[in-house]
Order: sequence, then structure tokens, then C-alpha cells
Amino acid sequence: MNKVLFFAALKEVIGEDSLQMDLNGKTVGEAKSILQDKFPALPLEVAMTAINEEFAFDEDIIKKEDSIAFIPPVSGG
Repeated sequence: MNKVLFFAALKEVIGEDSLQMDLNGKTVGEAKSILQDKFPALPLEVAMTAINEEFAFDEDIIKKEDSIAFIPPVSGG
């Protein structure tokens, strides 16, 4: 199983800060599609993705027990 983490506004859409999902062998892009189907209001198209705390791209493959994080854009002053 994989731990999928959500931050800030993404966490509010999900209603939790993390989910357990089996994403082994899927690409980040496929994981995003699965999550979008389950949570249509989730704005993953603007989110950055990290696998095991390292930035990842849509074509990167998720391995067994990887931790995936979705991080929305941040603004501040």
C-alpha cells in the first residue's frame, strides 16, 4: 500500500490529510486520474507531486510502499 498525503486546500477537499491506496506500478499521472475520478473537485492539475519527499513528474513510476504527496501552489507575503 501507498500513503498518499494532501496539504492545505487539497486536504480540505479530501477531508483528511492522507489516504492509503495501492498505486504500485502506476505512474504519477495515472494516480492523479484515479484520485480525480474519486474526488472530482480535487485540483491536482495545479499541484506539485513528490514521491518519498522528492519532486516527481507525471511519468514517474510509483513503487510499493512509496509515499506520495500532493502540494498545492503556495503564495504569501
